[in-house]
Amino acid sequence: MKEIVVASGKGGTGKTSFVGCFAALAGDAVVADCDVDAPDLHLLLSPAVRRTEDFSGGECAFVDADACTGCGKCEEACRFEAILTASAATDPGAVRVVDPLSCEGCGVCAQVCPVSAIELRSVVNGQWFVSETRFGPLVHARLGIAESNSGKLVALVREQARSVAEEAERDLILVDGSPGIGCPVIASLTGADLALLVTEPTRSGIHDLTRVAELCDGLGLPCAVCVNRWDLNPEITDEVEAWCQDRGHMTAGRVPYDETVTGAQIEGLSVVEHSNGPAASAIIEVWNRVAKSVGIADEEVG
Repeated sequence: MKEIVVASGKGGTGKTSFVGCFAALAGDAVVADCDVDAPDLHLLLSPAVRRTEDFSGGECAFVDADACTGCGKCEEACRFEAILTASAATDPGAVRVVDPLSCEGCGVCAQVCPVSAIELRSVVNGQWFVSETRFGPLVHARLGIAESNSGKLVALVREQARSVAEEAERDLILVDGSPGIGCPVIASLTGADLALLVTEPTRSGIHDLTRVAELCDGLGLPCAVCVNRWDLNPEITDEVEAWCQDRGHMTAGRVPYDETVTGAQIEGLSVVEHSNGPAASAIIEVWNRVAKSVGIADEEVG
């Protein structure tokens, strides 16, 4: 089984559009949307949800109002200012309550409480789904508002995608990775066969590409680079490709700016389904190079 992760050093480079196109071109892959903080692959794949599960990746403190003496030690110890006086009470000895949106579940308050009135409880941080699309299974997830632990949820999504692939006897997993270089990105990349890094021809694009490529190097993960909307700044595109050559990273191709991409998104389609314009043709070439590099294509997609 092969696993290809499409990632980027920053949001907005077009990685989700690439994954949607690759799903259409591969035809028999399992797709995983690991951008759980802001998932939007469903907008292109229109999934029908077959399974829904709650995700619990952390804990929150709860105060037993009957046991609380109002000493205030928990409030003093909480660096996240998550401990508040109950209701509108102003008495220093008032019972304390926990703001769940501010609590990080560190447990310091429970440790300092002299009467053991505080306990940590598991909480639901979001949901994950197994769905069916016109291209096959999709495993995706959604964090709740202001919830954290997205790295754990990403790892769970990938684990479930592998289970679905084994059950469906599919040999390829396509992952829409999280942007940036934080914990969710590390969880998206670890153990994959190839990372396709999608960048844009801007100074910030180069900076963020460098960071995520260094992360791949640290993980021992081969990576290829594609410049999206390359014709908006050909000089920087040349600079990106020269950097790739110096670092030994494969250049997967260039994709030009093409208004048909927006048209495809409006219709809820990948651009390779929508048209045979310049962007679609370039993405097909990128896919052929990527598929060949991981040994999953005997012949090119035309």
